[in-house]
Amino acid sequence: MLRVTLLVPYPVDRSPGQRFRVEQWLRLLPDDSVRADIRPLFSPQAFAELYEPGLTVRKVGRTLSALTRRMHDVVASGKPDVVVLYREAFPLGPPVLEWLAERRHPVVFDFDDAIYLGDTSSANRRVAFLKAPGKTARIIAGAAVTTVGNEHLSAYASQHSDRVVVLPTTLDVEEYQPSAPRAANNPLRIGWSGSPTTGAHLAAITPALRRVLERVPARLEVIGAPGFSIAGSDAVTSRAWRRETELDDVRGFDIGLMPLPDDEWSRGKCGFKALLYMALGVPAIASPVGVNTEIIEHGVNGLHASTEDEWVEAIEQLARDPELCSRLATEGRKTVVERYSGQRWAPRFLEVLEEAAATRP
Repeated sequence: MLRVTLLVPYPVDRSPGQRFRVEQWLRLLPDDSVRADIRPLFSPQAFAELYEPGLTVRKVGRTLSALTRRMHDVVASGKPDVVVLYREAFPLGPPVLEWLAERRHPVVFDFDDAIYLGDTSSANRRVAFLKAPGKTARIIAGAAVTTVGNEHLSAYASQHSDRVVVLPTTLDVEEYQPSAPRAANNPLRIGWSGSPTTGAHLAAITPALRRVLERVPARLEVIGAPGFSIAGSDAVTSRAWRRETELDDVRGFDIGLMPLPDDEWSRGKCGFKALLYMALGVPAIASPVGVNTEIIEHGVNGLHASTEDEWVEAIEQLARDPELCSRLATEGRKTVVERYSGQRWAPRFLEVLEEAAATRP
């Protein structure tokens, strides 16, 4: 049995990238293949406050506690066969802890965002200067294997190592299944699921959404960005994301939205929102940015939209054509099952762990 220590930033079963990559793959592996020791950097309480504005003194205290805990994780981690490092060992400062981990154990370094750009949430801008985005290249160079979520990230990582493997973000297609049969909602339920940090992407298409809500009997349901609203419209509801209700919340959508700006950060994203909608049988409309152009074939398993007029037309097209909705939902689910299922990719993850464990620092 392979002994694996996972150094992850977030509490278990809370952050999408961590949940649908390393945590999910481990859960889908045979029971006798891996003994996993998952060590989150932030406690549930600290994670809940991480993206809240203010709370500076409290955040400093929690961050220092997290640093102490992470130092212990690296120095006193026992003798695992391999260490999996998701994103980074610690978000601030140079890669000292990562360097120590790579000197002691074979490390599999996994990331699914363009973290080398040093993006910082608006709630934590005051500490952005403490980030060292250049450390990503150094971690890649020292890792036994680097796994990334798409070819765009692979192109960056391959500049610093020839030990790079693409493992797309996936979903457990046994757990994430459509409702059967889907209910016909009146008014139409247009949905978006995300986080406070990505709520700005939805806000960017507010003019299109306002036009739709004025012309179509519909509601906009926003999950994960509480407080989101459209001035002058009472057809918008928003609430916090909850793990316990995630499946039912998204299954209730008639249409799922994934707007993105066409920038370097977005081109590094792995299309999770689109995959979530598609797995649950919800027809998806997404910006044709980055991996979205690989996941969605326009008119076959979803729709693309870039401009305000395109977003309006795409939403209204689905609103007036139930047969199109049904066909896109069926083909979208098929795409996830065949190409982006955790069941397909978890064995490849295990192969990567075994390959890394065969190398010693």
